[in-house]
Amino acid sequence: MGKLQFSGHESFHCRQFWLKKGFDFIQSGKRFSEESAVVDLGVGKNMVTSIRFWMRSFDLLDEKDRLTSIAKKLFDDNGFDPYLEDEGTLWLLHYHLTKNNLASSFNLIFTQLRKSKPEFERRHFYALISDKGKFSEATLTKDYSVFQNTYVASMSNKSEIEDSFSGILTELDLVTLKRIESKTDLLIIESKRRPEIPSEIILYAILENEDYGNSINFEKLLTEPTSVGTIFALNREGLTEKLEEITKHKKFSKNVVFKNEAGIRELQFSSKPKVFDVLAHYYDR
Repeated sequence: MGKLQFSGHESFHCRQFWLKKGFDFIQSGKRFSEESAVVDLGVGKNMVTSIRFWMRSFDLLDEKDRLTSIAKKLFDDNGFDPYLEDEGTLWLLHYHLTKNNLASSFNLIFTQLRKSKPEFERRHFYALISDKGKFSEATLTKDYSVFQNTYVASMSNKSEIEDSFSGILTELDLVTLKRIESKTDLLIIESKRRPEIPSEIILYAILENEDYGNSINFEKLLTEPTSVGTIFALNREGLTEKLEEITKHKKFSKNVVFKNEAGIRELQFSSKPKVFDVLAHYYDR
């Protein structure tokens, strides 16, 4: 898995327009390390650091703070969806955030914790991390709160409404909240059918995975840590439906087959479409 990281966001979850703001900032030739970044971005110094963290965590910047291909495809003024108006883009960002693993709690919660405990509390998160190294409880507490605020809009009082709605992935309803005691939040991530996820986003995520060849076993797609079943919290029925949708897709059906026979369940490509061709077709539609 590599080195685990539970800080860098300065306790801020990513706001709705931070990624576009950060993209335009880098695109204009500026650097987060410059003193003028506070003025140019119109945020405080800690938020400058946080924006850079989230740009890297969503796979929009590489280790040298250069814009990635997916960043340019999405956030350029003529890009696919620079202002995040399509829910498919949010699913795409969720995929990159979870798979990228720079914000380690996001990866660990989706790939490990929710599989053993679909309903979990902060103490379960602590227990999971305690098996992986020694980390400050204060740091883990802040990181867990950032995770929760990214996916769950808290409406406990009016003063929190503006802040809570700005969590970039709350619209997905991927993580739900159940308050079981006055001070205890139970988070729930169930494996479901999830018909709302565009099949093209699922296909993109499969094609983007460099570990896959031209034949991919259904169980791998469902259960492996970097699989679409794991990252998008799909159940068997939901993944089956998505694969069938992909094979019936007018644009890609000639090159892909889902074998669903006795003893054989796998996705097969005669030739793989290019990942950005898949996204271009989705957004053109």
